[in-house]
Amino acid sequence: MSVIGDIAHGEVTADPHPLEALYHREYQSLVRLASILIDDRASCEEIVQDAFVRTLVAWDRLRDSAKGPQFLRSAVLNGARSQLRRRAVVRRHPQAAPQPYASMESASVDHHILVRELRRLPGRQRDCVVLRYYLDLAERDIAATLGISPGSVKTHLHRGLAALAEHLEDR
Repeated sequence: MSVIGDIAHGEVTADPHPLEALYHREYQSLVRLASILIDDRASCEEIVQDAFVRTLVAWDRLRDSAKGPQFLRSAVLNGARSQLRRRAVVRRHPQAAPQPYASMESASVDHHILVRELRRLPGRQRDCVVLRYYLDLAERDIAATLGISPGSVKTHLHRGLAALAEHLEDR
């Protein structure tokens, strides 16, 4: 937040940064996005907070501030992927993990099964399916978020949904 003061009149007014409104509008949906990929809320919130910090640092370099939400979603997805890579290293080297990670406690069994199957999808398929059906983004917005063509989004969605249908067929 930048503060603009008029010393001559003794007034100080706060001029909120555009990212502040974005924070209030997008924070919860970004935590939900991260929670599809990562299984504990604290890590999800940390990933989202880090995404906002990276966005704030890069804000002046954004050519179009309207693309802030896309930048944030990309940062959250990248942060979640990094977290998943770190966890894979911990699984390979258990001595590096002093505590096990907590799992989501409040979700239903069906939700757990769906999230488990989503996590098994290849990265781009998973990202496209989650952005489309969890955040309800249009294909063009998904393409912009992931830096791929709308045609690639359609391909990844089709393949991801087919794989989910196959894995969930018994249910």
